[in-house]
Amino acid sequence: MSRINPSVRAALFAGAAFAALTAAPAFAQDTNSATAVQTTESEDTSVAEDGSIIVTARRREESLLDVPIAVTAISGAQLEASGAIDITDVAQSTPNVTMEVSRGTNSTLSAFIRGVGQQDPVAGFEAGVGIYLDDVYLNRPQAAVLDIYDVERIEILRGPQGTLYGRNTIGGAVKYVTRRIGGDPAMKVRGAYGSYNQADLVISASAPLGDSGFKVGGAFARLSRGGFGKNLTTGLDNYNKDIWAGRATVEFEPSNEAYFRVSGDYTKDKSNTRGGHRLIPGIASGTPVLANVFDSRGNLLDPLQDVESYGVTGFFELKPSDWLTFRSITGYRKDDSATPIDFDALNAVQVDVPAFYNNKQFSQEAQLLIDTGGFSGLLGIYYLDAEARTVFDVRLPGGVTAQTLGNVSTDTVALFGDFTYDFSEMFSISAGGRYTWDRRDAKVLRRTYLGGGSPIFGGIGTLFATTSDFTGKADFAKFTPRASVSFKPASNHTLYASWSQGFKGGGFDPRGQTSACRTPAGGACNAQQVYDFLAFDPESVTSYEIGYKASVLDRRLTFALAAFQSDYTDVQVPGSIGTTVGGAQTFIGITTNAGKARIKGVEFEGNAVLARDLGATGGSLNLGWSLGYMDAKYLSFIDARGLDVANRRKIQNTPDWTASSTLGYTTPIGEGSLTVSGTVSYRGASQQFELRTPMLDQPSYTLFDANLVWDINENFSLGVHGRNLGNKRYIVAGYNFLSQNPDTGDFLRNAGGAYIPTLGTEGVLTAYYGNPRQIFGTATIKF
Repeated sequence: MSRINPSVRAALFAGAAFAALTAAPAFAQDTNSATAVQTTESEDTSVAEDGSIIVTARRREESLLDVPIAVTAISGAQLEASGAIDITDVAQSTPNVTMEVSRGTNSTLSAFIRGVGQQDPVAGFEAGVGIYLDDVYLNRPQAAVLDIYDVERIEILRGPQGTLYGRNTIGGAVKYVTRRIGGDPAMKVRGAYGSYNQADLVISASAPLGDSGFKVGGAFARLSRGGFGKNLTTGLDNYNKDIWAGRATVEFEPSNEAYFRVSGDYTKDKSNTRGGHRLIPGIASGTPVLANVFDSRGNLLDPLQDVESYGVTGFFELKPSDWLTFRSITGYRKDDSATPIDFDALNAVQVDVPAFYNNKQFSQEAQLLIDTGGFSGLLGIYYLDAEARTVFDVRLPGGVTAQTLGNVSTDTVALFGDFTYDFSEMFSISAGGRYTWDRRDAKVLRRTYLGGGSPIFGGIGTLFATTSDFTGKADFAKFTPRASVSFKPASNHTLYASWSQGFKGGGFDPRGQTSACRTPAGGACNAQQVYDFLAFDPESVTSYEIGYKASVLDRRLTFALAAFQSDYTDVQVPGSIGTTVGGAQTFIGITTNAGKARIKGVEFEGNAVLARDLGATGGSLNLGWSLGYMDAKYLSFIDARGLDVANRRKIQNTPDWTASSTLGYTTPIGEGSLTVSGTVSYRGASQQFELRTPMLDQPSYTLFDANLVWDINENFSLGVHGRNLGNKRYIVAGYNFLSQNPDTGDFLRNAGGAYIPTLGTEGVLTAYYGNPRQIFGTATIKF
């Protein structure tokens, strides 16, 4: 697809805007860390014999200290010891990372790394952070909030990863790595019980099948919790959890030169829909704001909340010689979500949104790895065939329903390579690149019904108007290179400098309304203008980074320091505005390539053994920390009026400061040990959207956690964990459909002083909150 002319885009959006306005943890935890549970090499293959952390950030096994990338690696044992519940918990201890559950479900993920991400889950919008489950890319954010069980480690790669991980990793990548099966029969049972009737049970078992080379393993998880609040209209628990999940694996290793693995996973989430908390009284009814932020009043129950996801992964590795390895990764995934989202959170039809999300994908990757000692690297090819379908009603007062149905198919092929040459033990250089061909096919159908909902959701409304019936295709091609130099002045010291690029695919706004497209003269658009109105270009990032990693004082102090600058161009900004079309209230999706931004920052993380043999022989006091700072600003931002408002916009979900610190003490007791740790984490103020939204934007806040773990012996352990002990209330997501000043973000008011709604009559300013204080106990038995 040719690049869209910015002046044409600005003119089209200006016409649409006029119509609308006139209508209405840790870098590398030491294996002796007080926050870690001791594991053997067979239990945690991410730890080398010398105690260094092994990661696969460059798609091959390397010591974390040697990788010229900003990476945080957290082992499964550390996650268990800290009481981590799902993948969003790792953001608390990782600099410049935001991962939150998105609005109305337990399972849809919003992820941002170094100011780059995406919080809109609708088909057609691409993620800016890649989520990988055993090296299989998860193409959609639905079902991407992975619960933590049977995990070997989680790696968080910061900065563009376009060369080795491809499209939609311009912010970075998060890798969820499950355990390989050990050589001996094993079984593990872990249970938890705590606040709000949290009751979790995870059972995992594995065994070799004689001397056949086959191994089988599996894990089962039952994760449940009562609600943090109540829906006062329906009587249902709000913010509850009701998940069944499982994973099964078969491995075959006939020799040291061949390895085969087939694994499958399944998750069923029957949790209730999350009801939001209104921040303002009802404009028309005067319904007061509820005292408990976890209570809600929404009355939408159709469709019944239901999320189902499953996938199969095939992995095999052949080593025809010591220096050559062939690897294949095949993945198939499918997820289906039904969710009723009551935007207005009132016992009335104001802005009620029943929705279906249906996604499936097939991917195939082949790699050729080379390691001759001084020269190493890989060549690869990647293919993705993905389909995403989103359909939802927007039910408004008076029986008006605006239905949106978007189907998007994606076909991607990429060739990539990355190589490292060691000039000496001290100096090496790496270079690589990826060429991606990306095709998007989109269908956008929007209709207005009167007298009830659309037939897809069992409504009896009568079709009033078809406001969009659009079919479009676009092809994108992009080369994303990477280069770095590394200097090792001494053992366990690495200095590096890197340059990398990444991109996020373009497409078509699935909420776009073709009838809203207007020429500068106010007339209807022709076919090409409609195409330009709905289409948006890829966005790109070029990143420069320098870093220093070291382990000193006999590994008592390990740290990583990185400084970076990202030049962010053609930034995609999805949005929507309330309007009136044909006399009926509706909304218009408006996605712009707003302009460009510059993000620069610093990250510092590490671990220190402050004292050994403290209090008793073998006792140790440890400190782990992470600190991130970002100066993120738009250099240009063209709004729907065609004006540059860069100095009046901020990059969303991007606090300037993030920090955490964990102090832990471990002492031997009998055959085992006792570990006590406390964590404090801080996040600076951030905005939910680019334009300031009073009351919805989250000020800075601090959270406190604590853990007590008694490893009685090699087979038994008990733990007590406290999360958010200060019971802090903090907003993680929300909706806003109130009229605002487009420059300051201040809410506009009518002559009587009331807020002006842009959808419905009661106004929508609804917030979703992070978890309150939780205290729970755990018990683990290993057989």
